[in-house]
Amino acid sequence: MYNDIFNRVEEKYLLDRSQKNKLFFEIKNHITKDKFYKSNILNIYFDNDNNELVINSNSKPIYKDKIRLRSYEVPNLDSDVFLEIKSKYEGITSKRRIKIKLSDFYNYLNGNMVPDSQIMKEIDYLFKYYKLKPKYFIAYDRLSFKDINNDNLRITIDSNLRSRRDNLNLEKGDKGDIFFNEDKYIMEIKTLDSMPLWLTSVLSKLNIYPISFSKYGEIYKKEGIIC
Repeated sequence: MYNDIFNRVEEKYLLDRSQKNKLFFEIKNHITKDKFYKSNILNIYFDNDNNELVINSNSKPIYKDKIRLRSYEVPNLDSDVFLEIKSKYEGITSKRRIKIKLSDFYNYLNGNMVPDSQIMKEIDYLFKYYKLKPKYFIAYDRLSFKDINNDNLRITIDSNLRSRRDNLNLEKGDKGDIFFNEDKYIMEIKTLDSMPLWLTSVLSKLNIYPISFSKYGEIYKKEGIIC
């Protein structure tokens, strides 16, 4: 079974179209398209009846977890998807995930699959401890870039943020309620170490500053409801 574990620093920025265009004009000689340049990212976020994980996340604690199922296109039951624990502690993001067939994930949810890897056992523990179930579908369109001199520096631009609270299955398609009423882009800068000077200088020049923005948390707050 595929396993993936990594730690990195992630900074988020909320840009309008003008800011995005100016930024990429300034940095175009420093970046190139990533291997998976364009993707349609679909997620199912898991929580319990008390929305414990999202409420905790929105309180900005020192440590927080998110559990999600992710695909990079609308899958079918035979498609590979990623089951992830995404944690954040004092600004450092840790992601532990496994690749699994969508049909096998449903077998797990129905109690017909025994966890057989360390990461799956961790996920299984959190599912049972928090009594998790599917709560939100969240999707967005992503463009991915990397530093031409450093593969560990990645910049992603997410647009068309959308969500739904019904049909909580990835294979049901990527439609949802649009979050922003205007052109907005969520940029993430992801690195294993500090940002290069060329990037920090451009961000400062354009008055672009990091913000706290959790897609799941912001959608939950916008709806203003307790599920």
